[in-house]
Amino acid sequence: MPHGSNLWPHCDMSEADPEVTARNPETGATRDTEARTGLGPLVSTRNVGKTYWIGKRSLEVLRNVDFEVSRGEFLAVRGASGAGKSTLLHCLGGLDTPTAGEVWLDGKNLAALSGLELSRFRNRKVGFVFQAYHLLPELDALENVCLPARMARIDAGLAEARGRELLKRVGLGERMDHRPNELSGGEQQRVAIARALINHPDLILADEPTGNLDSHTGEEIIQLLCALRAERQTTLIIATHGAQVAERAPRIIELVDGQMMEGTE
Repeated sequence: MPHGSNLWPHCDMSEADPEVTARNPETGATRDTEARTGLGPLVSTRNVGKTYWIGKRSLEVLRNVDFEVSRGEFLAVRGASGAGKSTLLHCLGGLDTPTAGEVWLDGKNLAALSGLELSRFRNRKVGFVFQAYHLLPELDALENVCLPARMARIDAGLAEARGRELLKRVGLGERMDHRPNELSGGEQQRVAIARALINHPDLILADEPTGNLDSHTGEEIIQLLCALRAERQTTLIIATHGAQVAERAPRIIELVDGQMMEGTE
């Protein structure tokens, strides 16, 4: 199927960021001003909690999670399965909503945005890399990579040029027209990384990006993520249960039963 054709439906994701601001009690500046000047943290959580209800029984997944992440920083969130790592990343990226506390991203309180505002904001600001890749099976590698750009209503030619450049950078220059079922697990994750970067996001959230890969391919994926973060000065947060992956990050937060362990900041 030709690229840049009527494959892509009309998606209205291009309006300006909404004004959702508050003042930093320490500096007196608004969070929006801090974001524009690059003075404030890119990510800030304030006593974030998340509770799910199963019938009448509550399941507390996150409790009083409070930390900040600077622009360009590389942070690992480490913890055992069920510790709350994925839930935390979903809250940071606006895929889920905390039941307590606040998540601020680039000067915006995510809870204050409407559903459409949040979708537009997330599309521009955050790139996601999932353990299960989440590529669309009916699209080839290039079409999958370009999808977030087309949702942002970026010109089709520019989106395709960006997608080709990124696929070459992740080592898939000869595989652009292959669909996911024609790619190995490592290749699919490389496509997912390229897709995460297509809109030049400020934040990359990688949730167990090596979880479905063998050790050798997993190491290649982590090296690639680290190299791309350094090249683009993008903030990278990786959730992992593995010590080897976490130790690649200069800073590690440990989650145990939904709480940050004291002294891991």
